Amino acid sequence: MKTPLFTGSGVAIVTPFNHETVDLEALRHLLDFQLENGTDAVIVCGTTGEAATMSYAERMRTIECCVEHVNGRVPVIAGTGSNSTETARTQSRDAARAGVHGVLVVTPYYNKASQEGLVRHYNTVADASPVPVIVYDVPSRTGVSIAPETYARLAQHPNINGVKEAAGNPGALQRTRNLCPEDFFIWSGNDDETAAMCMLGGKGVISVVANVFPAAMHRLSALCLSGDFAAAGRLQLELKELCDAMFCEVNPIPVKTALNLMGYHAGQLRLPLCEPSEGNLDRIRRTLEQYGLLPQA
Repeated sequence: MKTPLFTGSGVAIVTPFNHETVDLEALRHLLDFQLENGTDAVIVCGTTGEAATMSYAERMRTIECCVEHVNGRVPVIAGTGSNSTETARTQSRDAARAGVHGVLVVTPYYNKASQEGLVRHYNTVADASPVPVIVYDVPSRTGVSIAPETYARLAQHPNINGVKEAAGNPGALQRTRNLCPEDFFIWSGNDDETAAMCMLGGKGVISVVANVFPAAMHRLSALCLSGDFAAAGRLQLELKELCDAMFCEVNPIPVKTALNLMGYHAGQLRLPLCEPSEGNLDRIRRTLEQYGLLPQA
């Protein structure tokens, strides 16, 4: 019987860049903010971490820094996906050697693999990885979605722990839950779907919003996991405007902008990402004020 890599709120942490490379000291400050506010896991070098624009050496230094600084207090999970199966396999092995507890592997983008190709891709990566694999389904970014029947096949692999589900398809999610064994775990990949997904058996969320409001996302997940869905539903609704603001432009533009406004050095965005429009910058600032997340003058 498998056990989940984590339960609760895992932050998909941003990567703070300076003009040259990753600002590891700023990353340590961000990690402290998370650990002091109840975050249950750290997911490093994912979409929110802008891994697609990082060199291999930068990714490994960032992963190693997270593992060292977190020091076993919560699980650290590294994004190691690629549209090349061999690259995903190599990055997963190397991240495991750096000490992560698990790896998050996005569906191969651009190639648009068939369902059979997805099964072979993930089984190949899981066979090679010394740590458990979380599948990551985000068709809005990759152009391919994993079918519930494919999850049922992947769930049979002893090293595939579950899925970060960001397809936004509740009907498919219900079918996945019915087709898969209980030890194929599901985490919400969309902040505003956390309570609904947990009500259907999810184990928590891999969260963007936790970057700016970790205590609230931890509480939301805790309410869900304790079965208090009435309170969880109320909190989910209270957080809706913040969730929307953090996605008013493509992730991670709003959340890095928000962290900088909050006084945390999240650094610059890497091209092709750039700063938000003036209108969205104002929206982000006003929303942070509404939730009491800006420093007091």
